[in-house]
Amino acid sequence: MKSIRYFLPILLFCITPACNNFLDVVPDMIATIEDNAFSMRSQAEKFFFMCYSYIPTSGSYNDDPALLGGDEIWVSAQYSDAPNAKNLAWGGQRSNNPLFDFWRGINGGKNLYRGISDCNIFLANIGRVPDITPEERNRWIAEVEVIKAWLHFYLIRMYGPIPIKDVNLSVQDDTEVTHVFRNTMDECVEYCVNKMDEIIARNHLMITVNDQATELGRITKGVALMMKAKMLVTFASPLFNGNTDYAGLTDRRGIEIFNPDKTEEQKVALWRQAADACKDAIDFFNEIGQNELYRFTGTQFGNISEQTRLKLSIRGSLVERWNSDVIWADSRSWPQLYQIQAYPRDFNASQANTQTTNRNNFAVPLKIVNQFYTKNGVPIREDKTWDYNARFTPKTIGTDQIYYLQVGEITAGMFFDREPRLYASIGFDRGIWFGHGNTSETGQAPHARSGEYTQNQIAHSWNVTGMWPKKILHWLTVCSGTTTVTYTRYPFPIFRLPELYLMYAEALNEAYNTPEARSEAIHYVDMVRDRAGLKGVEESWTNYSTDPAKFMRQSGLRDIIRQEKLVEFVFEGHRFWDLRRWKMAMDEYNKPITGWNLDASDPALYYRETWVYTRNFTPRDYFWPISDEEILRNKNTLQNYGW
Repeated sequence: MKSIRYFLPILLFCITPACNNFLDVVPDMIATIEDNAFSMRSQAEKFFFMCYSYIPTSGSYNDDPALLGGDEIWVSAQYSDAPNAKNLAWGGQRSNNPLFDFWRGINGGKNLYRGISDCNIFLANIGRVPDITPEERNRWIAEVEVIKAWLHFYLIRMYGPIPIKDVNLSVQDDTEVTHVFRNTMDECVEYCVNKMDEIIARNHLMITVNDQATELGRITKGVALMMKAKMLVTFASPLFNGNTDYAGLTDRRGIEIFNPDKTEEQKVALWRQAADACKDAIDFFNEIGQNELYRFTGTQFGNISEQTRLKLSIRGSLVERWNSDVIWADSRSWPQLYQIQAYPRDFNASQANTQTTNRNNFAVPLKIVNQFYTKNGVPIREDKTWDYNARFTPKTIGTDQIYYLQVGEITAGMFFDREPRLYASIGFDRGIWFGHGNTSETGQAPHARSGEYTQNQIAHSWNVTGMWPKKILHWLTVCSGTTTVTYTRYPFPIFRLPELYLMYAEALNEAYNTPEARSEAIHYVDMVRDRAGLKGVEESWTNYSTDPAKFMRQSGLRDIIRQEKLVEFVFEGHRFWDLRRWKMAMDEYNKPITGWNLDASDPALYYRETWVYTRNFTPRDYFWPISDEEILRNKNTLQNYGW
């Protein structure tokens, strides 16, 4: 499929947002702007695409806090390309000048309230455009309404309850009117869900993209249904649904904005709404025929093994442009920088440290590697056939591992007999790395011990754990010579079909604590596992787990679904938000970052777990601080807990 290419050229001619206050009271000059912007279709289209430009960028580590701001990918102290993300991950968030401030639009954040204001301007004026068909006008309105709802949701996910801005304020409004309060959590949920319901019911969105040459990346009905499902699953999760940790957070009116007092019935009711929304989206995609997960069927590599083909299917679900997994992707994002930072120093001795473009900085902590299953599809601590205690013991690689590990070499026990997603997603010492100019299925692998050709050599190009996020690299991206890079770029997925299946499974399990609901939930988990080359949940746990009845319990299936989500969407920015909404971030983020002993050449010494960093995540870090400047400017803005 061809990729969308009109965003940036069009936006060069768009009005540049400048106001940093979220109120964005409409200035007198806006009348002139509106007269020009909506005088004809061609001008209105520029304003329309400007509304799209406010959607937070995915796949860019300088713009998306979820990529490097958590614990999936770690960088060295010398790394300087993404200071906001590194500082966020290292515990440097602050209220006096917040990192990734999407409230005001600074330090890596876009001004989403300015975006909401521009959406409101568009919606108030698009009816004045004379040379546009009613069908196109209605479609544009629907798309901008979705954008406005998504920007509200993005802010809620970051800050908790926010001031809803459904219409713009005017210069004639009293000052007290402009000093708005934060809405309650319940009001925020109701606003987002009702807005999505209204948009979907009007049926003005495209069913599918009409022109793939120019419209890929535009919002369709499927995107809207998926968006509503994601909103509801997020709002039903423990961080937002009756979270008593924020009891007492009361504004000047005496209103408790988090609505923490929820009965179990009320909590379950929101999960049932979420399950219904997920099922509506699944039914829609079934109707239009988008119900098959991506499988690599290419013939350019000849008669490759099923193991290699499976690894390409897993990698391709992220990096193959507009593959069948993709529901919505960021057409502005072509993450070549994200790729090159994950590229090891060298793959063979003849090029050892001659390439200066493969940056090598993105490192995978051991705890992320640990979350992948064994080949039997269960966690490494649960598999009764897998020697957990010998995971750091060096072992010689036999021919039974030929498509995953370099035969005859030595690597750690933890890399033997693991699931295919590990080998597709993680690069490691003596692990086969297919592609990047080498189509050998068995020959290419990093040699990363001290004195070897993949070893760190340069301070600003330093992998701190000895493992790489291979998944984000397209296999056709190649570093050659000393400075040459041939990128294979891809629009970064915002929504993929497996997420919908796993959200539905999660919502069913939480909403209906019955064997029938668990059976239905497992069916959708198994659809994701099947593409990953694993047996189903019931078969895997029954035959291989030390807790064979785990999937029969609501709490056990909850753990299974969550781990499946973390594995399937590794390095895609999901873990950052999921750990927060599940209220697991305190446990996970405070575990130390560890890797290998990089100074050692002896395998027995190299494969020792070595401390890299310990971060300090506290309850206040679940939500972003509102800037001190905003708190001083608006006396009615209540600061988040702990800031």
